[in-house]
Amino acid sequence: MPDYAGVNGLREDFKIVGKPNVPGVLSYAVAAGVAKFGGDYVKPDMLYARFLHSPYANAKIVRLDTTRARAIPGVVDILTWEDPDIANFVGNGEHWGSPRPWLDNIADMEGAEVGCIVVAEAEDICDEALRALDIEWEVLPHVVDIKKGAEKDAFVIFPGNPTPTTFGRRGGGGPDLPPKEGNVSHAGLDEGDAEKAMAASEFTLEFDMNIPSYGSVVPNVPGSLGWWEEDPYRGTTLHIEGAVRNREPIARSYAMPLENTIQEGLFMGGRYCDWGLRRSQEITPLLAKRTGRPVRCVNTREETFDFLMNQRYCHVKVGYDHTGLITAVIDNSLADGGVRGSSSFGTAGDLTYGPYTSIKCGDIKQRMDIVDSNRGMMYVSGQHCPFNWDIISVAEYLVAEALGMDPIDVARVNLHGPKEKDDTDPVPSFEACVEKGRELMGWSWHADGAKRLPDGRLHGASFRYQQCPRHSGMNYTVKLELRNGVVHFPTQGPHVGIYSMECNVMVAAEELGLKYEDIVVDFDYREAFTPMGGGSDGTTASSWVTKECANDLKKQILASAVRQAENPPAPGMFSFGGPPRTNPLKGHSPEELDIVDGMVCLKADHSAGLPLKEATSENLFAVHTGKPPLSVWSVGPGARQMDAMNTAYCEVAVDEETGEVEILRFGVVADPGKVIRPTSLESQVDQVMFFSTGCQLLEDFIFDEHTGVQLNSNMIDYMKPTALDVPPVEKDFLETRSSNAAYGASGISHSLANTHLVIMAIHNALGVWVDPPATPDKVLKALGKG
Repeated sequence: MPDYAGVNGLREDFKIVGKPNVPGVLSYAVAAGVAKFGGDYVKPDMLYARFLHSPYANAKIVRLDTTRARAIPGVVDILTWEDPDIANFVGNGEHWGSPRPWLDNIADMEGAEVGCIVVAEAEDICDEALRALDIEWEVLPHVVDIKKGAEKDAFVIFPGNPTPTTFGRRGGGGPDLPPKEGNVSHAGLDEGDAEKAMAASEFTLEFDMNIPSYGSVVPNVPGSLGWWEEDPYRGTTLHIEGAVRNREPIARSYAMPLENTIQEGLFMGGRYCDWGLRRSQEITPLLAKRTGRPVRCVNTREETFDFLMNQRYCHVKVGYDHTGLITAVIDNSLADGGVRGSSSFGTAGDLTYGPYTSIKCGDIKQRMDIVDSNRGMMYVSGQHCPFNWDIISVAEYLVAEALGMDPIDVARVNLHGPKEKDDTDPVPSFEACVEKGRELMGWSWHADGAKRLPDGRLHGASFRYQQCPRHSGMNYTVKLELRNGVVHFPTQGPHVGIYSMECNVMVAAEELGLKYEDIVVDFDYREAFTPMGGGSDGTTASSWVTKECANDLKKQILASAVRQAENPPAPGMFSFGGPPRTNPLKGHSPEELDIVDGMVCLKADHSAGLPLKEATSENLFAVHTGKPPLSVWSVGPGARQMDAMNTAYCEVAVDEETGEVEILRFGVVADPGKVIRPTSLESQVDQVMFFSTGCQLLEDFIFDEHTGVQLNSNMIDYMKPTALDVPPVEKDFLETRSSNAAYGASGISHSLANTHLVIMAIHNALGVWVDPPATPDKVLKALGKG
């Protein structure tokens, strides 16, 4: 729904919002290398801490002797899982599934933090002490092949640790799902009667999709520095630098008042949508209290090779008719559930946040077997990326292939209208994106293998669409202050790799009638405002609250200007010059005034006014707590309404002799409702196409089947794309103003992330299927040449 509920939600004139090249408040610090992350902090007399990491994929420590390690000069403390301080510690980071100790003697993945922590005068002394530990391991069978892990006779790696993943039937009821069996938990979601509808379908097709696991290699490794101080006014204070997002989890973990928990650092390290804390970010205050000195604990880069998405094998059966309309879907998948404590957002959560809400088909059966594994931890980071959306992209592409139709036309046939599943009207945002997309790409569809380029390579093209995401249920508190004639915008940070403050400052300046540079951003850990909630969609939501707050302050400023015009302050002792000039605002009401380019002036005559500093000498502030109107996904029947959309296009060239795939073009035509900061929007689109290139052509985790050890856990062996691998992304942005956040804006962020846009284009070139990553050897094998 458009922004009808807020002030100026449908404003037409914009001087700042939507303008390019607005300088970043924080981006200079990142680009110049002066930004300080958790691993950059130092304190005099600080100690260093390192965890023991498991060399095995699944193992248990049955005996641990620390005698030799404690005797090493410079070793200050060693804590094992049996130490009461560790055994009783409750972290408040990300925890899913059955409760588990914060640290124990069980390692359920290679590299897992297990058993003990060493504190010493230097990191190399920590490493020496870890090597000196006398450890007896019980090495257990492991699961790194989820198909084998799902077999009935497979070794059960986490007995009694079911994953909470049972879902019901949309609209009531629920499928009869079995309890956990061996390593496998079950999830499902039903709508209508898919089996009956499939039997009645005019045509059917079946396909398999393999979505490999991908690595989340954050640019700044997680870590923290913790220490305690006695403040003469506040008493005991806990200082923590490097804990992500905000201080609340740390304060709760150590039973400290929030006002006595201090985190001044602004930079989190680009962990998009990461709600969790790593152990290295939670433990330093405990170690500092034990030793009486500051303690720093920072992961190595290899220890930060987190999973971004879990592996999934999908088998999908689709019923459809001669028009391309999908009439039934049966979706069975096998997904990697990860180690203990992994998020279910990327497994069972995808059953509700997925592609089938966008199509007219009302007969859908989804079943997912979720396999416990020793492959890695699935944090929430990245799990929001709706990769499962590509199931419907592939289904519509294959239906189009079978019928000899353009996949855009098949998508149009299947996309339900803006109001509900049964709505046959077109979605205006989708139609506008497709029209512009065809023009941008010079779209001319051809059958599989039907087009060769002048150099002899085969040409392929593909298309996908998706609803833009948005955060409409999160509350924000924004405060704006007029102090000594200058507007201040305080925020606690931290910066998480998305330039949220810039967008919010632009909105505040727009509403206040100021220039962007006239607003001063004050970073202070004690402030309430944290401008996030998930990439650009969270930014548009927080900007809605900023918009409301700015108008609250503007009313106060205009009222204050009137008061001062009627009752000017007496001249100060040191005032010089002639008599005060006539105030052009005198005799007017606040309703007759406006603020334009920093001048408080008459609406009827913008030349009659005073600079803000002269118009009022009062110090004022406004606070607004709230959230934007709920998105249509939240309030529609079955939460299925549609508004702002995005579309993506790809063209590839494939060499049949070498198996090499070159991405010739990426195109994105998106409707974020209203563009707030083009620089941020364009950067997110570019980033997501880098990801899409990597996961479809290069990236995959490789495990040794016999040991369970990951074989490519570094940036040399794990292939990420470079600037030479990804073509410039051609972009066009529409502004239908149809969404719920500031000015009718929505997000882009993860909605463009995909696993099969390039893969579909390869299929269109070759006529054969290649699972990602489509490396040359796999392409040749698919062609029968491997």
